[in-house]
Amino acid sequence: MSVADVTIRRAERADLLAVVRIERACFSDPWPHDAFERLLEEPAFLVAERAGAVVGFVVADRTPNHGRDIGHVKDLAVHPDARGEGIGRTLLRSALARLRATGVAVARLEVREGNDPARSLYADEGFDPIRRVGGYYPDGEDALVLVVDLAAWADGDVG
Repeated sequence: MSVADVTIRRAERADLLAVVRIERACFSDPWPHDAFERLLEEPAFLVAERAGAVVGFVVADRTPNHGRDIGHVKDLAVHPDARGEGIGRTLLRSALARLRATGVAVARLEVREGNDPARSLYADEGFDPIRRVGGYYPDGEDALVLVVDLAAWADGDVG
């Protein structure tokens, strides 16, 4: 299978159970169902679907900020059986494109300092670290806060 077999679309209420199952399979401190439910209307809550099954998702929102709106990639996960196929990158790019289309100038996210695969993906897409937040995660691991200018990202002027 490849990313060519995957469709990216807006998440729907009917997708939430699959999203929560992927979240639980991927993270030691997963978000609860109601957290996803509250974010359903966000512009970049997207799912990756293959053969009728959700195999990954991204949740990103937009905050108005004096004409320079800020996007926040809150969560990104791909089912362990579907990793290594480019689905996470495709989801991230789709979310960033949707955020930019809604007027977002800059996107940010937090990533575990020790999550090398995610950090590599984000660096490839032009995200730069701006600070470390000590003890951010429930297990005490630090987070890195990363940002990307979406105009530069869209122009391919990253990395």
